[in-house]
Amino acid sequence: MKTPKATMPPDREPDASTPMTKTGRQDRRHLRGQASAQRIIDTTIRLIAEEGIAGVTMQRIAGEIGSSNALVVFHFGSKEKLFRAVLEHLNDQFARLWEETVNKPGLSAAERVVASIDCARHFRNQHPDWVSVWVLFGSDRQTMQLDRMISLPSDQAYLAQSRALLAEVARDGGYAGVDTDTLAEGLNYLVQGAWYWDTFNPDMARSDALHKTAMALLRQAFPNTF
Repeated sequence: MKTPKATMPPDREPDASTPMTKTGRQDRRHLRGQASAQRIIDTTIRLIAEEGIAGVTMQRIAGEIGSSNALVVFHFGSKEKLFRAVLEHLNDQFARLWEETVNKPGLSAAERVVASIDCARHFRNQHPDWVSVWVLFGSDRQTMQLDRMISLPSDQAYLAQSRALLAEVARDGGYAGVDTDTLAEGLNYLVQGAWYWDTFNPDMARSDALHKTAMALLRQAFPNTF
């Protein structure tokens, strides 16, 4: 006869056939799986930042986290899919910071332009390994196409928003002769160039040159606004 639930020992789990219990177990397994996959992603980022892309293998990652290669394969299937997950993670993290800073409620168009410049700088200062890995993915022949596939649409969206913000500043301030398209592209070059420079010259990564140069360009284009 089935033991009543009231008499079950306190350290024994409830019957797995109970729908609520089954859902709870599935949720815990899902959370453990997410944590395990994220640990693999974080380890991959650290290894690439320290050693480059070429030497990072599924076996190397598994050994670093003290697990079997089967666990890494279980979560990602192949190194290309793992690298895809890393790039998606980096894009998601930058998108979150962009949303919190550039799209923060209550900012004017001019304030959002400055925030877009500082967003890139803060991201680099807070997470140098993330930016280093992003730069390495974009400059390595093995991963360049994958990076373009995943990151380029977001980059284009950020550029389009920056262009629209600059156009709004020009319109509201009466700056009829400002080429906002070229200015937006120029600021984008500054950001991209700063990330590459900081990655390969880490001793100079704390330089404020990006912000100062961007502000100089903005003040020249919009002297009464910035």
